[in-house]
Amino acid sequence: MSPRALIVDDEAPAREELRYLLEEAAPATKVQVVGEATNGEEALVLLHSLDYDLVFLDIRMPGLTGLQVAEQLRELPRQPKVIFTTAYPDHAVEAFDLAAADYLVKPFDAERLARAVERALAGAAPQENSRDAAASPAASRNSPDQRDRLVRIPVQRDGRTVLIEGDAIVYAAAARGYSSLKLADDKVLVSFSLNELERRLHGHFCRVHRSYLVNLRYVRELVPDFRGHLALVMNDRQRSRVEVSRRHAKELRRRLGV
Repeated sequence: MSPRALIVDDEAPAREELRYLLEEAAPATKVQVVGEATNGEEALVLLHSLDYDLVFLDIRMPGLTGLQVAEQLRELPRQPKVIFTTAYPDHAVEAFDLAAADYLVKPFDAERLARAVERALAGAAPQENSRDAAASPAASRNSPDQRDRLVRIPVQRDGRTVLIEGDAIVYAAAARGYSSLKLADDKVLVSFSLNELERRLHGHFCRVHRSYLVNLRYVRELVPDFRGHLALVMNDRQRSRVEVSRRHAKELRRRLGV
């Protein structure tokens, strides 16, 4: 059975364009549009009356916003995957906090849409809510949606939202009003604070300085400097050096087992 989709947008031309693009992408995605809504309230009525696999959700609409609709979807016994389709790139962080499968900034083409749909549908049906799962913090942490939220960081590039895998981040550095992510051969800016990144990128990430969060898998060397302070040499192309504060040195050594 083809995945069933709902389009939610207050503008008729936008709904028609999305239908057209889905038809163009249909050979790859096989998505069937079985409902349309012009606002958030209509969308919730439809979502409570029929199980959908995908919801294409505009953000700025009269009445309920798309973000508010996505928040209420968490209460459904069978949760569809959400792909935001919007003209505004500035809500991406909030969208991914709601476990969005993707965030498409208009205008986008059929190829980009197809990739978003494939990502949303890959590997798993929408997650079922259950009292046992809700009662178990471990079950919540280990759910596929929760794992994805914790290890992928949305980055704005050329009007698109790119998801950066946590394992691709060598270290994160604080900057005025934003943070930078050092990748193996690139550096990108994100609107998250370093504290927020630390909450999202726990596990093998470690705070080593008030201005640095490092991926321990990329630590190549521990080198004392002339002041007796510790620095890390990272295993990226540039062999980047990251300063370690005295306050964080003990915990870093413990985490590295040295």
